[in-house]
Amino acid sequence: MSDGTAASFAEGSAPDQASSTPLHMLDAAAQARLVREGGATATRLVEASLARIDAVNPAVNAIVRRMDDEALAAAAAADRAVAGGQPIGPLHGVPVTIKINIDQQGHPTDNGTAVYRDLIAPADNPVVANLKRAGAIVVGRTNAPVYSMRWFTDNTLHGPTYNPWHRDLTVGGSSGGAAASVATGMVAIAHGNDIGGSVRFPAMCNGLVGLRPSYGRVPSFNATAKGGGSVAAQLMAVQGPLARTVRDAETAFRAMAVPHVDDPRTRPMVADHPAVPRRAAVVSTAGWPDCHPAVSGAVDRAATALAAAGWAVEEVVPPALDEIHDMWAEICIPDIMTLLAPAIAAAGDENIRTAVDYWQRAWPRELTAGDALAAVARRHGMLRLWQRFFESWPVLVMPVSLEPAFHRLADVRSPEEARRIMRAQGPLMVISVLGLPGLSVPTGLAGFNIEGHDVTMPTGVQLVAAPEREDLCFAAGRDVEAAMPRLGVVDPRPGF
Repeated sequence: MSDGTAASFAEGSAPDQASSTPLHMLDAAAQARLVREGGATATRLVEASLARIDAVNPAVNAIVRRMDDEALAAAAAADRAVAGGQPIGPLHGVPVTIKINIDQQGHPTDNGTAVYRDLIAPADNPVVANLKRAGAIVVGRTNAPVYSMRWFTDNTLHGPTYNPWHRDLTVGGSSGGAAASVATGMVAIAHGNDIGGSVRFPAMCNGLVGLRPSYGRVPSFNATAKGGGSVAAQLMAVQGPLARTVRDAETAFRAMAVPHVDDPRTRPMVADHPAVPRRAAVVSTAGWPDCHPAVSGAVDRAATALAAAGWAVEEVVPPALDEIHDMWAEICIPDIMTLLAPAIAAAGDENIRTAVDYWQRAWPRELTAGDALAAVARRHGMLRLWQRFFESWPVLVMPVSLEPAFHRLADVRSPEEARRIMRAQGPLMVISVLGLPGLSVPTGLAGFNIEGHDVTMPTGVQLVAAPEREDLCFAAGRDVEAAMPRLGVVDPRPGF
């Protein structure tokens, strides 16, 4: 298969994927099936991935550290395992990427800053180890903003990552490199992480599926990290996958979600959940009157898809949206200022310093440690209200962001622009504060005007469920996905 196509396409793959489909166009499930059934080798999949990186990465700058030799060696070992009849995992031979803020043995956890460019990880973070255990092969590490604290992706060490759909709009952040690596077909699955939307927002901006798992589902521990984790990180930071299909996101999540002794938050997954009614609440302009028409239109399309698939759908506003949105800042901003501001001052670039300064100035008053403690105290009661809400409405359909993709440097323009962005990201923050699972699912393309220019970009919705009910997010996601046009792989060209 030297032409990089699937010689014999396996049964069970998407019906629009023919035998002549280039390997990089296939989803991970199809790639793994080919390896398992002898239609392609892991080496061929990795070679196709590396060729695709050669072709498109210069245009988008998603992968900032390649590991060709290491990936090819892992692929050769994977092929020997198949030939020897050894047990293989669900992602056996499938190329993936890992974000630069997570430890990967033998590679720097540089966090987008030159200060850490030689901070070599002595061991794999558990989420990396879990992906490898499932058979995945890491082909590169993906870009992020400094300390992964923006909804935009650039830094002075690696430069900006560009959205393959439109160069002037944000690729999302902080897992922007991860998203672009999947959207352009360099890999079918990418690792990301999410404390305020860093998986879900890039998924929306690139037409992908992105999962923020429940708190405690996927283990994480960086041996390179110094000191303890912040309160915000311990309550809200999670690891999750980005993919082009719901089935790939679910497979990757299940591979990632194996508990590890180094992360005391994680616990085994429940094998069988109780059945619940197929009922979905929908909220957009009723909860957020300033929701952009392109966004509310995406929510409407998803609601229509669920209704057509047999779900009972009703517009219902869940409890205390604005209050919980404010709690994200009340917890995170004092936390960041206490623990991260000195590191930003010492190692950050101009954009992260400006962005975090504008974050603080976006709120009507200075937020203090007392505000953070009070918000953490209220959080428990808010989660209780939402758990009661989910008893009546097991799935919630809501915006990812209240606005489509912003200009790629919007957050460093002014405090006023930062305030607008923080408001728009309210739906992301609410789910982070409560530690709930949120699945971003694409809903096709929409045209809108940004800064005087007419653009056509992907849209998406966020599907939310009670803690540890990712299964409901995936069930609803499959029904939404089935009703939407498939966006597939983007093919950017230089100067796009």
